Amino acid sequence: MATAIVVGGGIGGTAVALGLIERGWSVRVLERAARYTEVGAGISLWPNALRALDALGVGEAVRAQGLDDVSAGIRDERGRWLSRTDVATMRRRFGAPVMIHRAALLDILREALPEGVVETGISVERADLDGTVVYSAGSGRDMSEVTADLVVGADGIRSVVRRAVCGEVAPRYAGYTVWRAVVGIAEPLTEFGETWGRGARFGMAPLPDGRIYCFAVYDAEEGVGGSFAEVRARFAGWHHPIPALLAAADPNTVLHNDIYELPALTTFTAGRLALLGDAAHAMTPNLGQGGCQALEDAVVLSRLAGTTDGLRRYDFERRPRTQMIARRSGAIGVVAQLSARPLVAVRDAALRMTPASAQFRSLGKVLDWVP
Repeated sequence: MATAIVVGGGIGGTAVALGLIERGWSVRVLERAARYTEVGAGISLWPNALRALDALGVGEAVRAQGLDDVSAGIRDERGRWLSRTDVATMRRRFGAPVMIHRAALLDILREALPEGVVETGISVERADLDGTVVYSAGSGRDMSEVTADLVVGADGIRSVVRRAVCGEVAPRYAGYTVWRAVVGIAEPLTEFGETWGRGARFGMAPLPDGRIYCFAVYDAEEGVGGSFAEVRARFAGWHHPIPALLAAADPNTVLHNDIYELPALTTFTAGRLALLGDAAHAMTPNLGQGGCQALEDAVVLSRLAGTTDGLRRYDFERRPRTQMIARRSGAIGVVAQLSARPLVAVRDAALRMTPASAQFRSLGKVLDWVP
């Protein structure tokens, strides 16, 4: 039986483990965290990601716990619409996206795996091209090693496995920082999407349990994101319900991260090693495709692994696509974060004049993917 070690037990890691097990592999998932805790954020699963989840056999379970067919668009700080998504056309053209809590998605993927596949509290120190993984367990410093036919680096933007594949690759700071929260407010909301200001954005989306996932993004020096009180003050004059959502957020559970991206790698594979998700192509979140691309990676890698020249084919199939999407996402971030008043005025006018047909043509290259 072919063996695989998956380094990282997040969305991409658990998804590829599921795909490999369905094809008869013996798999161990090594997760650094000692235990899984609720992640205070939602995730948009676009139709391409839902097709990947269908291929893994968990699409219906995800749809059952997700929420689809919601309104969306882009507004300015005063709440005036700059662009609105034609949800009916979106559904006919691509299928409806689904919004779900990240913790719920992870639970579905983990529960689909056989018991014992995911091992927590494991710190991977090194991966070698021959498939050897050196790791320590728990708080002890004793090292162990294991060799597998395939090692998947699903260990995020600071990937240990990537060092063996590509050497040292430093992530780039995108120039902005994000605060994310899941909140509940008494007033039901019917309009969702993003609001674009000058060097700042705010987004909101409903979750199936009635709570709202929201995020605040603004330009900041790397490592200097301020406090959550400053975030509330920064967006206090923005349209309803943005101040109310920030007021309802618990500062103790709000997540704060600077946004980074990877430069384009020259390969996703080397020897018996393959990179997946953020370890391979960490991108800005402006297209909502980071997790979606990790799910696509998982389906393609689990399909090709073990076949003749499978890792080379995985790299050939996945690297151009994910890097194209990463470039698009970065470009959207540049436009969305414009801060000079004349440029913001031009951007907002261009958004108002862009027809829905042009939006859908642009989305087609991203959302039309099928396994």
